[in-house]
Amino acid sequence: MRQTIYFDNGSTSWPKARGVAGAMAELLENGAFNINRGNYAGAYEVEGIVLDTREQLARLFGVRDSRHVIFTPGITYSLNYFIKGFLKPGDHVLVSGLEHNAVMRPLEQMKGRGVSYDIVLVDTEGNLDADELEGMVRPETKAVIMTHASNVCGTILPIRKIGEICRRKGLFFAVDTAQSAGTIAVDMEGCGIDFLAFTGHKGLLGPQGIGGFLISGRLDEQMEAYVAGGTGSQSDSLLQPENLPDKYESGTMNLPGIIGLHAALDYLEKTGIDAVHEKKMKLTACFLEKLKAVPGVRVAGRKDTKNRVAVVSVDFLTVDNAVAAFTLEQEYGIMTRVGLHCAPAAHQSLGTFPQGTVRFAFGMSNTEEEIDCCIGGIRKITGY
Repeated sequence: MRQTIYFDNGSTSWPKARGVAGAMAELLENGAFNINRGNYAGAYEVEGIVLDTREQLARLFGVRDSRHVIFTPGITYSLNYFIKGFLKPGDHVLVSGLEHNAVMRPLEQMKGRGVSYDIVLVDTEGNLDADELEGMVRPETKAVIMTHASNVCGTILPIRKIGEICRRKGLFFAVDTAQSAGTIAVDMEGCGIDFLAFTGHKGLLGPQGIGGFLISGRLDEQMEAYVAGGTGSQSDSLLQPENLPDKYESGTMNLPGIIGLHAALDYLEKTGIDAVHEKKMKLTACFLEKLKAVPGVRVAGRKDTKNRVAVVSVDFLTVDNAVAAFTLEQEYGIMTRVGLHCAPAAHQSLGTFPQGTVRFAFGMSNTEEEIDCCIGGIRKITGY
């Protein structure tokens, strides 16, 4: 029987952390009460779990006050909150050459409202020169928006150095942790980050549909609530509350998602993200080493495990990438992601535009035996 091998953890993690599904089912079956609305014991109990989850995220990202943890439907929503709730006509922004469309498309929309941006180029391994970024700062530059780790090539960008530059230049710093959260440590305050966007369903091993952001006090003073509405607080006023987290959390939250994320964070706290990263990078090293013996492919970006996460993009040289991905799934049960990965700017930087790549992203549940099976499939597909 054909086995199933999941190498698409860059899109979403699978399997989820132990306990996630059970926690969500228990809420839905035994008391899906609404917090900030229901005035009874069951609602207060759920509210306590939500508060615990905020505190887990505050610990994970190095923030002292859990009120600065905001829940949203996902990281794309979070980045839109910043880009459209903070930037004003005349503002200028710097972004890296590895950004996802969750950053680039909102910025393109904001160009019509008088916001401009420049791209700080990266080299063919995805490395960014912090000094070059500093040299591109203008008088009207308001913020730097940057991915922490590329969803295409896995390269980790120097956010601590960039944070120091932003502090020195009086800029606000926003970081997209879609591929790093839960895998490598992120110290928000230590890195000078004002806005840290996260998603719950990738490295944090939680369910889809839940994410959020953490916000600094100085940014909160200048950022508007992009979405307004009922919060269950200050209901006598037509004005949006200014206190956190209510200011940015209008409407009924995804409570099943938060409860699932809470269970996933319990797992990560017990396991340790350093252990998670070590396991993933061991698999990545195995894959990259064995791929060197296959001349029919090239790796986009770094060819080693230095300064990266467990995301590897491969460009097939003897067959169309889409055909290669289809064959891996049909004949070997290997699930990957093929194409431009919602990051055309990154592929242009890495020299894989417009054909894209086949992306392999490894998780805690993967094995070296699965890597061997995959390498065998790649050899057959390429004829090497």
